[in-house]
Amino acid sequence: MAKRLMIVMVNTDPKNGSELGAPFFQATVAAAMEHEVEVILTGRAGELAVRGVAENLRVKEDSPRTVYDYIKDAYEAGVKFKVCAPTIDLWGEDFIPEIEETVGGAYVISQAMADGVVTFTY
Repeated sequence: MAKRLMIVMVNTDPKNGSELGAPFFQATVAAAMEHEVEVILTGRAGELAVRGVAENLRVKEDSPRTVYDYIKDAYEAGVKFKVCAPTIDLWGEDFIPEIEETVGGAYVISQAMADGVVTFTY
């Protein structure tokens, strides 16, 4: 059984809050189950890495919790957060403190193809 989970958020639109809960919740659950988990933010979803964006979004309109609260939960559970290099070109590099690393496309492909890694995309 695979022990590593890579979640690539590329097509998830930060403006559509209902799309944002599942990836972070699943990452948190997998980490709690003692799997190695990383979330890579790229494409449109890369904006979630920028300071001030996730703090102002909610999965559900009337929820007191922000998307950033879900990111912090996942991080505290052991999820590693990374951004793909094009994110810097699109939105700069004033990232939330949970972002641990900037990676390139070759990293994403090599990890997705590695034995023992399951990849989810959103």
